[in-house]
Parts: sequence; C-alpha cells; structure tokens
Amino acid sequence: MSPMLDVSDDVRAEIGDEEAARLLAGDSAPDTYDCTSCRAPGDIEQERTSTVLFVGEETAVLAFAHASCVPSQVIAVSEEQLQDAVRTFAGGRRKAGVPDAPGIPSQAAAPDSASGRTADPAAGRGESAPRPAVLGVTCGQVLIDDQLHPALVIEPTAPIARPGSGGSGDDFLPLLAEQGFLPVEDVARAPLPVTGWSVLLAMGRLHAILQPGVAGGRPTSWWQAHQPLPVTDEWRTAAHRTRTVLVYAAPVGAIGQQPREDLLREALEKAAAQGVLVAAAMPVTGS
Repeated sequence: MSPMLDVSDDVRAEIGDEEAARLLAGDSAPDTYDCTSCRAPGDIEQERTSTVLFVGEETAVLAFAHASCVPSQVIAVSEEQLQDAVRTFAGGRRKAGVPDAPGIPSQAAAPDSASGRTADPAAGRGESAPRPAVLGVTCGQVLIDDQLHPALVIEPTAPIARPGSGGSGDDFLPLLAEQGFLPVEDVARAPLPVTGWSVLLAMGRLHAILQPGVAGGRPTSWWQAHQPLPVTDEWRTAAHRTRTVLVYAAPVGAIGQQPREDLLREALEKAAAQGVLVAAAMPVTGS
C-alpha cells in the first residue's frame, strides 16, 4: 500500500526530487510515527500524513504529523533548537547539507520555569533597540465569550527606540502598530488577525513568534526562545483547538510578571484602560 503522505513544494525544494520520490513511494518513510504536533501515534498507510521539515543553520530534521494537525511545510528554527529536537524526535530523520535558514538570530536568555515567562533579546525588523533590551514573554489563557483562548503577553524590559532615531523615547507600540497590531479597548473582545505573523509551536513547546519574510520570503523570527518554552497542557490543548494564539504587547512596566492568570487579566485590562495595550491574533505554525 502506498503511503498517504503529503510533501509540499517547499519541502520538496529543500530535500530534492529524488528524496521526495522515495518518501512518496514508501521507501524512506516510517510506517508509524509520533505526530510532531499532537504527539499522538500516526500511521502513514492508514491516515493522511504531512512531512514537516525543521531547518537550522547547518542541519535539518524531517518529521511527520497528522495532516489534520498541520500541513506539510518548512519551519526555520535555530541550530541549537534543532539539535535539541534531534534528541527528542521519534521517527524523525536527520539530513545534512540543507541550505541555511535566513533570519534566525542567536539568543541568550533562558526561561523562568516557575512563572512560565522567558526573556530574550528583541528581534525583527523595526524592533531592535540601540541599547540592550529583552522581550519578556508570558503564557496564559484569556476568557472571551465563555471560552478560554491561548495568549502570549509581550513586554520589553526597557524602552525600545525606533532604529536610527538616536532618541531615548519608547517606540515599541508605534512600531507594532505599523506591523498591523491594533489597540485593545476591551480585553473581552478577541483581537483581529495580523497578516503574515504566526506562533511557532513544536513538540509541544513554544519556540518563536514569526513575522513576514522580506519581499515575500520565508518568515523570520521576531522573538525566539533560547530554549523552547514549556507550556501547560491546558494552554497547548486550547492552541490545538483554536489553531490561533492571541498576542498582546505593552510597553515596559505596563504589565509586570503576574503569578496567576486572574492577575494577568487584571493587568491587561488596566493597560487597555490606559491605552497602552495592542494585540493581534496569530495562527499556530508547526503544531
């Protein structure tokens, strides 16, 4: 029986026509696998399966996922994250010699596992600061219309000035507004989607927030965790259910590090009332 395997054009371009043909013929694909999205077992001969290629600076990992969980695609990650993935992939295969993935910066901070918060250098077009600044990222859930939605709250640890301005002001929110983030007037209403942005989950962990690539190229990391950030089972389940993450952003000092979701909600509502909260809805990429 031929495998029910999907190989996207992007994946084919990376692995080559010969390897793609071998996969589709069943010569180099495993019969069973653990889905890189939901981690449940899958059977290539019994259910439609996606090939997902994680590409680093020097290596790549070809993984498999239920097509109902995620489409076949290429996902750019850091080499460090990829090496971590090599140790944990079940049924994955390593392939050398894949072209470098553009736009993946090196990061230098680790997550605080007690609070679910991580801090990493600000990355992305229009977000670099002339002095050191990191983006704090907090995972939580927001109740909207009696339904819990997975959310990320972004807050820098210092003001972020517009590149080249030479000033000392804080342009964090205006820069995000230029990318399509909209002011939040009521936290009880879901923010609108922003074109080209997404949240990268892989192997059940938060890896990055991706922004549109230059001139229509492959998306690049706006924020990327130095180490993949664990999320709660409830957060991950909500992300799989909605396939969307609500991303909120506020300037330094507006939110703070809140130990509980009810306190995080109160901080969001306070920031919205003060007019210093923007947000956007982003699809989940990868898993």
